[in-house]
Amino acid sequence: MKSDVIKKGVEKAPHRSLLKAMGYTDEEIRRPLIGIANSKSEIIPGHIHLDKIAEAVKAGIRMAGGTPVEFGAIGVCDGIAMGHTGMKYSLATRELIADSCESMGLAHSFDGIVFIPNCDKIVPGMLMAAARINVPSIFISGGPMLSIMHNGKQLDYNSVYEAVGAYKAGTMTEEEVREYEDNACPGCGSCSGMFTANSMNCLTEVLGLGLPGNGTVPAVYAERIRLAKMAGMKIMELVEKDIKPSDILTEKAFENALAVDMALGCSTNSVLHLPAIAHEAGIEINLDIINEISSRVPNLCKLAPAGHHHVQDLYAAGGVQAVINELSKKGLLHLDLMTVTGKTVGENIAKSKVRDYSVIRSIDDPYSPTGGIAILRGNIAPDGAVVKRSAVAPEMLVHSGPARVFDSEEEAIRAIYGGKIVKGDVVVIRYEGPKGGPGMREMLSPTSAIAGMGLDKDVALITDGRFSGATRGAAIGHISPEAMEGGPIAAVREGDIISIDIPNGKINAEISDEELKRRMAEWKAPQPRITKGYLGRYAKLVTSASTGAVLKGV
Repeated sequence: MKSDVIKKGVEKAPHRSLLKAMGYTDEEIRRPLIGIANSKSEIIPGHIHLDKIAEAVKAGIRMAGGTPVEFGAIGVCDGIAMGHTGMKYSLATRELIADSCESMGLAHSFDGIVFIPNCDKIVPGMLMAAARINVPSIFISGGPMLSIMHNGKQLDYNSVYEAVGAYKAGTMTEEEVREYEDNACPGCGSCSGMFTANSMNCLTEVLGLGLPGNGTVPAVYAERIRLAKMAGMKIMELVEKDIKPSDILTEKAFENALAVDMALGCSTNSVLHLPAIAHEAGIEINLDIINEISSRVPNLCKLAPAGHHHVQDLYAAGGVQAVINELSKKGLLHLDLMTVTGKTVGENIAKSKVRDYSVIRSIDDPYSPTGGIAILRGNIAPDGAVVKRSAVAPEMLVHSGPARVFDSEEEAIRAIYGGKIVKGDVVVIRYEGPKGGPGMREMLSPTSAIAGMGLDKDVALITDGRFSGATRGAAIGHISPEAMEGGPIAAVREGDIISIDIPNGKINAEISDEELKRRMAEWKAPQPRITKGYLGRYAKLVTSASTGAVLKGV
């Protein structure tokens, strides 16, 4: 066993003495030591209950003859961090989570690791760590939050943001906003739509590192506890067979993940995280492959924010495995790949079927013949930009309008709430990229303000920052290179006409090449906003969004 280096032989008596100091018996020490990376905290609704998940995992490990050893991992709640300096730290924590799990996993020579994430950056951070450590690993997430009906409307976290926009527009009262606040998030779990957390939990299942159901079984269902016990038992089988992440995280597995991403209409943040995870596995994902896969994989689901369904509905309709089965009917996936079940993708879906075709469309009757995410390129985004096509109103798929330029999220929000943005405008928010932010903040506040004020079918927003999975509308992010790196978005001026053509993958400022060059020759990088601490170091090391915002030299 890998753990023999800390427990076997007379020479390891000092190591065993430390284990015994914590109450471990000789019998427990002799068994495989299984690390449990638990991101439980009291600041993230999706993580408040992970102690219960960890206890179930431990029960499963013990039933299967192993010894569970729990350690902690940090996490930021993107919703609570939204709209202020805190959001600068969100994406940056992905690397901290990966680094800390790697450190704990390798420093203590665990024979296997069970990862317990749930929300936005914790899932990809742990997946990156699993690829690095490369010991038998399995993921069991905390599960999605429920969405409940209130006064005839299915509410979710995003509903509250849009309610604030409606209040600012004079179409909702403060009391009505309070009702949304009190009812939109009814309990524990990752926010209920196909936002970033649930996107990544579903894609973990597709990658093969989570058991069927990992992405969709609601947090409050007893089935989630049973699934956690199964994960604890299954890790022992993976250890016995020495099935490691490197056996599962293959190039074809990432192609599967991207295909299901398109079918589900996942968060645009998946375009940041999948390349970063692949990078850790020694695989490079070029943005062009995303459009290639999107061109042939239909969009089968419209979950919030793209539609009115939520992850609980996807669960009831058959879950991720049913989506995989539906895509397999047209040969759109690799079915011979290994997963943590010990079976192939094809074997896992053998008994899966769609139970509700109003939630998961038939492969022959999709919402659209192309996927939910599109990559755009043009003179202001030569290295690419990303949009959640499935959440864009049809009338905004092609749009031209004058640029309204802001050098921070805060400036843009003040203008939106101040009624200074009108129909036809293209809001430009720059210097919010990985380096410029630093930290590449999510722009849920401005996009929700636009939607709440009834402008989402008339106003586009483009940024070198990123968006929450809850964002809807013509919101185009990850513009690369970012402004702080001297990307051409830095040259856009107030009133420039911005042309957006999502079906054809184009985004351009209607100015000549010569004028663009002249403006960039005059451009000077502004002073960094933060130079000290973790974010100061992060800003110096982080790469472009087009490469997954991984760190240089890693």
